[in-house]
This record gives sequence, structure tokens and C-alpha cells, in this order.
Amino acid sequence: MSDFLLELFSEEIPARMQVGARRDLQRLFEAQLAEAGLKADAIRTYSTPRRLALIAQGLPDATEAVREEIKGPPEGAPDQAIDGFCRKNAISRDDLEVRDVKGRNTYFAVIDKPGQPTVDILGPAIAAIVRDFPWPKSMRWGAASASSESLRWVRPLHRVVALHGEAIVPVEIEGVSCGAATLGHRFHHPGEITIGGAHDYVEKLKMAHVLVDHEEREAIVRDGAAKAAADAGYDLIEDEGLVIENASLTEWPVPLLGRFDPDFLDVPEEVIQKTARADQKYFVMRDGEKLAPAFVCTANIDSSDPAAVVAGNERVLAARLSDARFFWENDLKVPLESLGDQLADIVFHEKLGTVADKVERVAKLARWLAEEKIVDADPDTVERAARLAKNDLVTGLVGEFGELQGIVGGHLARAQGEGDEIADAVRDHYKPVGQGDDVPTAPVTVAVALADKIDTLVSFFQFDLKPTGSKDPFALRRAALGVIALILENGLRVTMRDLIAAASHPEGSADAGHDIGGFLIDRLKVQQREANVRHDMIDAVVAVETDGDKVRLVDRVKALQAFVETKEGTDLLAAYKRAANILKKEGFEGEGSIPGRIEQTGEEDPFVLVSDGLEDAIAELDHDSLEPAERALADALVTAGPVATQALEDEDFTAAMGALASLRGPIDAFFEDVIVNADNADVRKRRLGLLARFRELVNGVADFGKIEG
Repeated sequence: MSDFLLELFSEEIPARMQVGARRDLQRLFEAQLAEAGLKADAIRTYSTPRRLALIAQGLPDATEAVREEIKGPPEGAPDQAIDGFCRKNAISRDDLEVRDVKGRNTYFAVIDKPGQPTVDILGPAIAAIVRDFPWPKSMRWGAASASSESLRWVRPLHRVVALHGEAIVPVEIEGVSCGAATLGHRFHHPGEITIGGAHDYVEKLKMAHVLVDHEEREAIVRDGAAKAAADAGYDLIEDEGLVIENASLTEWPVPLLGRFDPDFLDVPEEVIQKTARADQKYFVMRDGEKLAPAFVCTANIDSSDPAAVVAGNERVLAARLSDARFFWENDLKVPLESLGDQLADIVFHEKLGTVADKVERVAKLARWLAEEKIVDADPDTVERAARLAKNDLVTGLVGEFGELQGIVGGHLARAQGEGDEIADAVRDHYKPVGQGDDVPTAPVTVAVALADKIDTLVSFFQFDLKPTGSKDPFALRRAALGVIALILENGLRVTMRDLIAAASHPEGSADAGHDIGGFLIDRLKVQQREANVRHDMIDAVVAVETDGDKVRLVDRVKALQAFVETKEGTDLLAAYKRAANILKKEGFEGEGSIPGRIEQTGEEDPFVLVSDGLEDAIAELDHDSLEPAERALADALVTAGPVATQALEDEDFTAAMGALASLRGPIDAFFEDVIVNADNADVRKRRLGLLARFRELVNGVADFGKIEG
């Protein structure tokens, strides 16, 4: 057993690619080992801006000898077939063995494969890994790049270190130096380092000012930034993504505190954070409730004059903040309201008009939400917020910082005298942007955000621009999740039928509503998965909740799942499936001549159960002829039906499930004591009728046929 070290040394690997590269390196290496019949005890991967490395512990020194037996043609087969089999397996006829296979003599090739030194396997494996590495983007370089067959890597690959134990693994990679030598830190130790093996790799690089362990670098960045802020009397704004990015940009990270002119704090803090974080990779901090005029940068050098490093970063940030302040001050001079006309020059989509057209639709829809009391907000306030919401798209600041659309508009609205309700709605109307994002709860914001998202969803569906497969160029899945989150978080009582109708284009497809409804149900399943709500429960309730009131639907689903996961619910589900199977076998799946059966046209209100009139239907039965178990089930159905109906009307879904639970005992006794398929045709029909009524009563609460298990 020996440890194995592989280092692939190149020019700078983009920070965003390093996490995936570590995973891919381990995956490809394990696949190569498995193909050779090898397995390491443990594998650890590392990355820095200039290297991707792997250490495999406990790798066998050789593969095990194996015997392979390959079945060939039967004895007496044509010579051509037998000779071809021998050529394929590199043996002669004399090497063939004859064995009986189902009474027929058959040739077998028996091949003994001796063990192979691991070092002979690793060389070709490394070459295959380099050749097949799935970088998101890669390049060719040098004179060889004239050929499309030349080596590709994320950046020019300069060296490969491959050591099994202390032995150098011979690797054939065109134009790349392979051996035991690597390079240290670009500035602190630019010379070569000879690695003895996996055992001293990490420590030798550390002595050369390279921390190859990304987790160690992340800890230095994270703790160092927090300490620098605390030493200055501030609270660091934590940002784990920025921690990982800075660690991926440095081989020897050194967090340093810098400062900027407090006058820049007049610029919206989101702009300052965006400038510092996205453009410069700096951490920012707070001084109480406000942003502090300070930042933490991460140097890649242990400088003898850290003040000079800080001063350089301060100059760069000051220049960028000056640009941001220029745009902000210019935007403040122009009333936000006056920018609306310019939206007519921006195409939203060729089939859906301009952004100004979209604003008009959103404003009318948002006002409708307020006028219909779906959202408890003043219609005039809602409409004004909607008409201002997109205007910042033509500001200089959003032109420079596109990610801040909405946020910039909110600041401008507030600074220019709009009320907080309107300013907040302009700021937050894009929310929620995705899973985990904050969901607005302020009524005006909710109205504008919901109108904006439902307009997008309905518009694209009506003009047949819906997602296909993994492609979703207009982010309609995200819009649907946003619609669902806004409705559920705020308990909005609106049917999707009404909402879609209010958002529909007269010139668009009138048949899109069904597709939108199904699309929203699929997104609801995704959204509810985090709450451990089963998709089959949603399907069971959707079958009876046809108008798309998402609040009622989710409440009903949760009550159903809670019931089905109890002993009573599990037993009732089993009884339901048994009854449904019997009825299916006997042909009682839809319309049928079952005595006392209540027929449905399909047009009923989903709240009206088929149990309406059930008491009269069962009363028509000759109770004297019923066996006790039949009578008990009939009485239970008569009792449970009105209770379930009223509970559903009251949206007391727990009580509705309780009504179903009362059927468990009678239905169990029915199956225990009664032969459904009695010889007497009238008795059989009567008993099937009772099962049909049981099935229909249960299905009035939820379609139990769609529940798994």
C-alpha cells in the first residue's frame, strides 16, 4: 500500500471553477481506479489559483491477478466462428476448453490476467483525466494550438507532479513537464520545489508560502476579516460566498483593513456593497445601523509594507465609488415619474410589446387586486407604485449596476418624496427572486409583485413561449414559484382561474389557462418539497380542488398528509384501494346501475360531495335484509357524509379527515364479515353499491386513488 499524489499546475484557474474542479478530479480518478480494479482508502482534493491536486491514501501497489472465463461458440460451429472467437481473445484453439452448457458442448476461453503494477496504470489514467476533464471553459495554447487535436485545459498547463509512494509515475502529456518538481508562491518562492511524496506535499508547499488546503485558506479569510472589522470597532457583514471566492483567488491570503471617505455613504449602501463586493471582492461592515466607511481586502502576499497594499486598494475603491456617486447624483436630479415615457423605447418581447406596455398591464392588474380586496391596499397607491416600479431601468445607476434594478428605484422614490409604501414596493417588487429569498408582506408591495409575476407568466404562456425541458429563457419557473410564495405567505384568497383571467391578453391564446394551472401545480410540488409535503398528496387534492385557491389547497393537502400518516389513515387508504380494486374488476368505475347511486355530471362545485342525498339513497335499501356489517357501513356513510361536507365548506380539513376516520371500523368489519361477490346477483349489486358510495364519499375529500402506498 502506498499513497499517491497528483498535482496539475497551470496558470490561474478562475475562482468560480475550483469547487467543481475538485469534485470532477475525484470523480474521474475514482472511475479510472474502478476500471482497473483498484480502490483507495481515502481521497482528498485541493485547489489554489494555480494548481489542482489530489492525494489518494492506501492505494495498492498492484492489481490482483484475475481469471476471466468467456463463453464462445458451441462445438461443431463453423471454423470461421471459432477462429474469430480465438482472434478476439488472443488465444489459439489449443487453449480452448469445452464445457457442457444445457446439454451442449461449448467452447470457453479461460484467460489468466496477472496483477499489474499500479504505477503502470496511473500514467495512462492521469493522461485520460487531463484529456477528458470537463472544464466549463477551456483553451489551447502555443504552437500546438493550431490543431484542434491539441491539449486543452482551463488555462495553459505547465507541470504535472505524479508520485506513487516516492516513485515518479511516468505520464505522457504532450508538451507538459512531468516529474516531482512544482513551484511555490509566485512572489515569495518562485523557484522549484521537489516533492518527496504525498506525505510531505502540503507541508513543503506551506514552507513555500502556498496553503494548498482551500479550507485552511477559507478559515484565514473568514476569521481574519472578522477580526479586522472588530479591531476597528465595526461588525463585519458576513458573506460566505465572498470567503470562498477570496480563498480561491489567493495561495497565501492576508486580510487587511482599508477605509474610504465617509462622504461616499450618501450613495445607497447597496451600491457601495455592490461596488466593493462584486467588483473588488472586498468585505464591508456596519457601524451600528449604518454602513461603515471601511472594508477588508484579501492580499495574496505577506507584504513588508502592508500599508502600501491597503493604500492601493483604497485608491481603486475610491475611484469606483466616485463613479457610482456621479451616477447617483445625476439620477436624483430627474423625477422618477418622468422616466416612464422612455420605457416605450425598450422592447420587453417582440410578441409582448415594450416595457411600457408591460407596466400598463401590471398597473391595471395590481389595481384589480386591490379593488377586489384580494390585497388589502389602497388601489390608487398600488397603481402609482406599479407605474413607478420599472422606471429606474433607464437610470444611469442601473445602467452601471444592472443587478440593483428596483433597489435604485426605491431609493430614488423615497429621496424624491414618495411615501414608504410606494418606495418599498418599487424596491421589492421583483421579490421573491428564487427559493429562499424574502417574500414581501407589505400589501402594496405584494400587489405589485404578484401582478408583475402573474403578468409575465400568463403573457408568455398565452403566446406559446413556455419552458421546454431544461430550457426556461424567460425564467417562468422562477416567476411561478414567486406567485405561489406570495399567495401562500400572505394567505391571499384568490382562485388561479380568476387571477389568470384578469391577466390574460385578449389577442393571446384563450386555451393557455389549463397549461398555466398545471405548470403552477408542478411548481407547487417543488415549493412544498422543502416542507416535506408529498407530491401524491397534492395530486390527490388537486383532483377535487379545481379552482386553484392555493391557500385552501395547501391547507387541505397538509391535513390529508397528516391523516394518511396516522394508523387510521393508513388503514382507511388500504380499505379504499381494496374497494376500488373490487369495483374496477366488477366494472363499477364510472356511470353504473348501482341501486341508490348518486350520479355526477362533472359540473358540480368541488365542495359538494356525492354524499348529498346519500341518506335518502341508503334509506331506500331494505335494512331488514342487510347483514350487521352492511348496516353498520351504511349508517356510517350516512353519518360521515354531512359532517365531511360541512367541514369542507368551513375549510376545517382536519374535521373532514376525522369524518373519514369514522369509516375505518365499519369498512374493516365489512370486509371481514361480508362476501362482496355473493352468489345472489341482487345482494352482490347491493354490496358493490355500498363500496361505490364509500369510495365516492372518500373521493369527495381527496382522490385517494392518487395516493401512493
